[in-house]
Amino acid sequence: MLTRRIAASAATFLVAALAAPANSYADEDPNGGGGITCGLYNCEVEVDVPGQAGGQDGGSDGTGGSGGGSGSAGGDDGEFANVCSYKLADPQPPAGSLDWEGHEPGDGAVYEQTCTRDGGNLTIARMVWLAEPPEQEAVDPAVLAQRAVDSMTLLGPDIASPRAAGKYTVGVPMWMWVNQSATTYGPNTASASAGGITVTATAKVSKIVWDLGDGASVTCNGPGTPYQGSEGMAQSPTCGHVYSKTSVGAKNGKYPVTATSTWTIDWQGGGAAGQLTEIRQTNVQVAIGELQVVR
Repeated sequence: MLTRRIAASAATFLVAALAAPANSYADEDPNGGGGITCGLYNCEVEVDVPGQAGGQDGGSDGTGGSGGGSGSAGGDDGEFANVCSYKLADPQPPAGSLDWEGHEPGDGAVYEQTCTRDGGNLTIARMVWLAEPPEQEAVDPAVLAQRAVDSMTLLGPDIASPRAAGKYTVGVPMWMWVNQSATTYGPNTASASAGGITVTATAKVSKIVWDLGDGASVTCNGPGTPYQGSEGMAQSPTCGHVYSKTSVGAKNGKYPVTATSTWTIDWQGGGAAGQLTEIRQTNVQVAIGELQVVR
């Protein structure tokens, strides 16, 4: 017989627990029923493997026996190799647990091992005993920074003016501004952790470029200033435009206006710091009419 160590999901352990007549620690037969020996987190199963002599360990778990290393599963190599991470089990399993692999508490330690295989398509989590703390793969803080940004909801500008339903006139200053929120203007903060380090990123819109549809482009370094009726025919002090011709000749009789925001993200952590940039857009159709003179 070949003894293999099988790692399974929590659901599998639950089914096994319900099917077993008693905990293996209390079972008179140390191998349990059906040639299965279970510890707190994993089981050993005796199976016949063609071409292998009984009593040999085929190394199917890729750990190299009690050493608990992180080699590739089942001896696979190249594209099928395991990529594993480790976390010290807290609390440690009790003395006598199969997770100690024949060792006693204080002799090395038991770790939670999580391995991804086949390009990340399969993830296996289990407990392994290691004589020494494992060497963790170095984590690039910049990668964590991008992961933090990806977890944010960064949207295009929430345009308050010009409005699709608004009425605008040739020669009359149009004030442009946006509503501000964490997802449309910032600040927006998120963190990501791995390998014992945490990176925190904060994103905020640094500028908005308005393409007005008539060939003009305006860059505004802020959200713009909301128009007040008391301003009359004054131009916006921060972000505005004056159309010189109507939108009658444009498609659907409206100018396609695009507001493009530049999100600037500052991040730091893991002894490093840096800056990232994200671009988002919002579109609106604006009708520009002629000034009507009342006689």
